Amino acid sequence: MAMLRVYVVSDATGETAERVVRSALVQFEGAPVAITRCGGVRTAEQVRAVVTEAALRESLVLHTLVSDHLRTVMLREARIHGVDAMDLLGPVLDRLATRLGVSPLEKPGLFSQLVEAASRRIEAVEFAFRHDDGQHPEELERAEIVLVGVSRTMKTPTTVYLAYRGWFAANVPLVPGIAPDPALAALPHEMVFGLTMSAPRLAELRQARAAHLGIPGNTYASLETVRGDLTHATATCREHGWREIDVTGKSVEEVAREVLVLGHRERTPGRGGD
Repeated sequence: MAMLRVYVVSDATGETAERVVRSALVQFEGAPVAITRCGGVRTAEQVRAVVTEAALRESLVLHTLVSDHLRTVMLREARIHGVDAMDLLGPVLDRLATRLGVSPLEKPGLFSQLVEAASRRIEAVEFAFRHDDGQHPEELERAEIVLVGVSRTMKTPTTVYLAYRGWFAANVPLVPGIAPDPALAALPHEMVFGLTMSAPRLAELRQARAAHLGIPGNTYASLETVRGDLTHATATCREHGWREIDVTGKSVEEVAREVLVLGHRERTPGRGGD
């Protein structure tokens, strides 16, 4: 049998289409087939170039072009050059459009973008839990956002919420008498945010926590202790140039939004800034 060259053509990476082809080839053990993946095909000229090359040998073109215009060009060029071409995506898009009553977006790479975003969220959540409550400070330079504050100022839930939105966030407690870890102090001041709260409300939350854990709350949850902790945290934030956010009466979503706005991080999250 002559070698069959299969051209996998996509306006995105072509990885998904290639996986489909390789899955099918498993059923043809030992068949002489070579796969050429042509990703990023987004112009009529690129389509013509692929078809022209395919016409020079025994070949099959399988494509997942989302653009109706490019699919039409592919069909026409394949007929002109006598190339066997098959549209893997068009029929699915047409059937869905008919059943849903809406037209497809025709934006290349959307699936890959969704997969990448989902993968990033998983990694960000793992990062958040690994760096909760000051754990692994030596890795803080990998974070995009770091929250600091005294106990019960919504650091953990806000960190996790940011992680689910794709941000690599960590949180570190501020404790009177203990200097911030050098790794925290070395971070750019604009990426660290201090969370604070009114003393009466914080005392309330600490008392509830002490009761839940069955520990004495006369020191940890006393108004005097709370005020002292908050004063120390504010002084530490001012010393390092960290901006403070008052979280009193706010939801986790509101706090996270304020962090992103203050940090001018309204664009897509990404390592090393946005």
